[in-house]
Amino acid sequence: MTSDQWRWIPNALTLLRILLILPFAMALLEAQYRLALLVFAVAALSDGFDGFLARYFGWHSRLGAIADPLADKALLITAYLVLTVTGVFPTWLFALVLGRDLVIVAGALAYHYFVNRFEMQPSWLGKFNTLIQILVVLAVIVLKAGLPMPPWVLTWGVDLVAVAAVVSGLHYVIVWTGRAWQARQ
Repeated sequence: MTSDQWRWIPNALTLLRILLILPFAMALLEAQYRLALLVFAVAALSDGFDGFLARYFGWHSRLGAIADPLADKALLITAYLVLTVTGVFPTWLFALVLGRDLVIVAGALAYHYFVNRFEMQPSWLGKFNTLIQILVVLAVIVLKAGLPMPPWVLTWGVDLVAVAAVVSGLHYVIVWTGRAWQARQ
């Protein structure tokens, strides 16, 4: 048996993360925060393991390159949506988080179709924004689950996510507008 026979595993783990979105959302909706935390942990571990396998064995695929970040983003957007619907997060925060992502996707599509082929290249600010969003969701779920977490994490977390979303969103707009401008000259 060659290792190539197992190259489907990273994509299967990505599919698992996609399938975990519904039970994660249901647990949050029903205020079962410890269950939500468990599902979130399984999703995070599967993401780490699938990334390790893809890098270590070279099991990269076009499907994985597209589906993996989309699965991560779908889980995160779901967390912000449900925590907003249940009154944990303010509506404006969800609008800002989703709006940032929609502006980036619209800009990427415009660049791809009107300027030049677009390759996904997350910036360090974009990665930092994602890290902040994940850590805040995690901290808030831990807080809501009644586990040790200072209560200020909710207020500060909302502010931190908002600042990171605005800064990283503006960064993408400025960088890709500059690239489009240069490509058109």
